[in-house]
Amino acid sequence: MRRAAVTAVGHYLPEDRLTNEELSQLVDTNDEWIRTRTGIIERRILRDKSKASAFMAIEAGKELLAKRGIAAEELDVIIIATITQDMLVPSTACLVQTGLGAVNAWGFDLNAACCGFLFALNTAASFVESGRYEKVLVVGTDKMSTLVDFTDRSTCVLFGDGAGAVLVEADEEGYGVIDSALYCKADNWEALCIRGGGSLYPPSEATLADGIHYLYQDGRVVFRIAVEGMADVASEVMKRNGLNGDDVRYLVPHQANQRIIRAVARRMGVSMDGVMLNISRYGNTTAATIPLCLHDWERELRKGDNLIVAAFGGGYTWGATYLRWAYDGSAVAAGESPLQSAPTAT
Repeated sequence: MRRAAVTAVGHYLPEDRLTNEELSQLVDTNDEWIRTRTGIIERRILRDKSKASAFMAIEAGKELLAKRGIAAEELDVIIIATITQDMLVPSTACLVQTGLGAVNAWGFDLNAACCGFLFALNTAASFVESGRYEKVLVVGTDKMSTLVDFTDRSTCVLFGDGAGAVLVEADEEGYGVIDSALYCKADNWEALCIRGGGSLYPPSEATLADGIHYLYQDGRVVFRIAVEGMADVASEVMKRNGLNGDDVRYLVPHQANQRIIRAVARRMGVSMDGVMLNISRYGNTTAATIPLCLHDWERELRKGDNLIVAAFGGGYTWGATYLRWAYDGSAVAAGESPLQSAPTAT
């Protein structure tokens, strides 16, 4: 059976760090308040106004291509998961395609908020499983600092900038995307939204004055829905595939809030030792959180490891994927390309 496997991972993080102490100089907050409620210590900020989501995606893509040992011309499709497109037109995928020199690839942007990478990964898997495409680049990239009101302490402490990328290729050894459950609905969408900027509320003096181009979140409402959504859908996928907590090497959750992640792990019966957690260093990078986790843990992963990837985002969008890891991360730890241990594409 032809499956779609992750065969390489890349990332990009801006150099500038915004610490909790620095945020306390901007809004009425402090390090203890932020840490206890979110688990965040610092986040990365892309301060260069001439660079945005496409730049970060290109840098992540370059690292991935180098690690996999292939040329950009070999890419067939580029899928960019983002809510912070550089522009409405051209798409960020077009900018990334040109920036990488992926002259044989076509691509598009996918907007599913914090669940964007998960939706994009499954879209890529469908493309590869169909047999029409061999190499699909999936990038989660968001410059969230452009959507955050730094006078609103309920949101500005949460988000950071960054990009993570994976390469999806064919596998016939039983590795890759095994199963998924994906959902969306717009019930109570007002609790997590960015109302301004679309065709319903296009930019105007009034929308700018009202501040509706910034991200708005009702934390209490979102916390409850996110925990229920991520835990239920992850449990659904595990049950359907006969998995229990001991069978899962890692839970790879969207990094929205450490309390949410702990609550989800507890409901799934997964120990926190088996949870990928890097929110303390990066904050919530929206579509980039999951691939950044895969990058940070890549060297710990072994061929055949069972991963449950779960996310929840505005919209609402949520889902989970059962991913069987396809290569030995120790090759990366040794400074080698994962090429030798990656599955053979056909």
